[in-house]
Amino acid sequence: MIQVDNLAYEYPGKRALSDVSFTIERHAITALVGPNGAGKTTLLKCMAALIRPFHGTIAINGIDVFQHPRRSHRIMGFLPDFFGLYDSLTVERALAYFAMAQKMEKSRIPDRVTEVIRLMNLADKRQAKVGALSRGMRQRLAIGQAMIHDPEVLLLDEPASGLDPEARYALSELFIDLNREGKTIVVSSHILSELDQYATDLLVIRDGRVAERPMPATPGPARKNLRVRFMGAADGLSAVLDRFPEADHETTEGDTVHLGFTGDDQRQHDLLKALVDSGLTVLEFTAERETLQSRYLETAAKGEEGA
Repeated sequence: MIQVDNLAYEYPGKRALSDVSFTIERHAITALVGPNGAGKTTLLKCMAALIRPFHGTIAINGIDVFQHPRRSHRIMGFLPDFFGLYDSLTVERALAYFAMAQKMEKSRIPDRVTEVIRLMNLADKRQAKVGALSRGMRQRLAIGQAMIHDPEVLLLDEPASGLDPEARYALSELFIDLNREGKTIVVSSHILSELDQYATDLLVIRDGRVAERPMPATPGPARKNLRVRFMGAADGLSAVLDRFPEADHETTEGDTVHLGFTGDDQRQHDLLKALVDSGLTVLEFTAERETLQSRYLETAAKGEEGA
């Protein structure tokens, strides 16, 4: 769905992106993360065809965004980190204006405005002036403007900024629903625990380069981290693990073994039973699903090792 090849961009005296290449599959929700100044916002602006890189290409659904920016804008919605709103318009008119700017059919606009107002929880502010809205409501309206033309792709830079906990939760649910409808979404955020609620992929940018590319949008079994503590030596553990290709031995700390595991709940039960049946004395057996935060921290640690 999104193909980025050899992208490079420079500000005066600073290289913001260096040979960035990756693919995002259709129907993925990709979390774009990295430290401040890593190049995330610059990358999203390039993807949205708002700035032109020094070299490289970006294609969205087969459309080269630099050769055909207007065509690409019809199938994408973009929320910048710092957005502008027309304070003198009502919420309804602001959405209708953006719908017209995206050349939606006039007959479709009223129903689409009503639908987006409902999705963004702005029904009681429909006739309110934009200038009178709170920070969180302005953020919701800006997201609504980005999606008013029902685009296939959404590029969102810090969409939860300024939202209260209830609105953040509602936004997460909205992204999940949009994804079920077939939308491809790229979300930049520093709140990893929040991204973990809905993201299918992780794209890490560090120092203008890709530190970790997205995983396939159609995920396999969820990876878990198993922590097994034994009484005494874990002799015979390797023989048990040989029967479970879903498990890989990662580290041993004293009497505790850490395993990576990709099996389902039944296979996890089978592994625990096999450990006990083998005569090993299992004192503790805990499982935690691998999170975006743990993957990101692992990537950050690799980056420090390679520095």
